[in-house]
Amino acid sequence: VQLVESGGGLVQAGGSLRLSCAASSLTVDTNSMGWFRQAPGKEREFVAGIGWRSGRTLYVESVKGRFTISRDNAKNTVYLQLNSLKPEDTAVYHCAAGPRVVPDTLQSEYIYWGQGTLVTVSS
Repeated sequence: VQLVESGGGLVQAGGSLRLSCAASSLTVDTNSMGWFRQAPGKEREFVAGIGWRSGRTLYVESVKGRFTISRDNAKNTVYLQLNSLKPEDTAVYHCAAGPRVVPDTLQSEYIYWGQGTLVTVSS
């Protein structure tokens, strides 16, 4: 399974971006998808996740109300809509796929990872 992210870029604070993650195929090991991010000098952290079949979503507290994760089953694609962006949202955003039916915050629960897309928010 290959995951390819797109949609990153440079945006001013308060702006929006939509990230996409296209999966080459769906298997029993890709029941849920997650978005993680890694800011310079910091550890990678969970941002949001979604179950392919259930549609159940999960967010880290710091992005609730600003970010929205969604999926298009027909396109094998997961999206992350980023609104009201802040400079502290600057990071490389990675998508990941794992076998759990519901999304999890732990990186160890995900098997496949994309290369990432850079989001830079200027103040």
